[in-house]
Amino acid sequence: MIGEKAKLVSDIYCDGLGDCIGECPRGAITFEIREAEPYDEEAVKEHLRKNQGKDIQTSGCPGSIATAIKREKDISRCANEEMQEPIVHSELLNWPVQLTLVPVNAPYLSNRGLLVASDCTAFAHGNFHGTFLKGEDRVCLIGCPKLDDRDHYRQKLAEIIKLNDTPSITLLFMEVPCCSGMIRTVEAAIEDAAHDMELKLVRIGTRGDILAEDTIRYRYRKEKIS
Repeated sequence: MIGEKAKLVSDIYCDGLGDCIGECPRGAITFEIREAEPYDEEAVKEHLRKNQGKDIQTSGCPGSIATAIKREKDISRCANEEMQEPIVHSELLNWPVQLTLVPVNAPYLSNRGLLVASDCTAFAHGNFHGTFLKGEDRVCLIGCPKLDDRDHYRQKLAEIIKLNDTPSITLLFMEVPCCSGMIRTVEAAIEDAAHDMELKLVRIGTRGDILAEDTIRYRYRKEKIS
């Protein structure tokens, strides 16, 4: 986005898949038939590395802009003074949260721990924000291991880990069998990144209770060159 208008910076950054068309809220992006330089995936990765830490948009949709959210200290007050109903404060510190939409070089990812949550966990666990998001070092990423592209998640998570020196991941998943795919996806991403890291697994029941917690520590040693 340049001057609030979508502009193709370079032919080599365009893969021709047309995902940007569906992301444009006003239908302003279209295909143009002409001779163009071929797509270069390595050039795209290098472009992302050079711009790491900058506010980069990955699509024309304003809702996908990487944003770090600053929270004021909680003030004790009630939504309804007569009923004494407490306001539940959001603890979310980043936007977007859907893993597909999060830029791998979003500034809020640098040296931050990740909370990778299967979609349903936030609806099942009543105190999702207070239990898992509270604190200043937790970035929330969500996805569905059954309905979404797990290979894409694996590749993207591996790149996030490598680019941002991710220190830890807490993975929330449901007790239902299909949700176990998220465990394999995250573990594979850590293996691909070959990065020292702590992975905490938290299994949530369909009634919303925490059924089990486990921690795995990954250690990688660089090969010595003789």
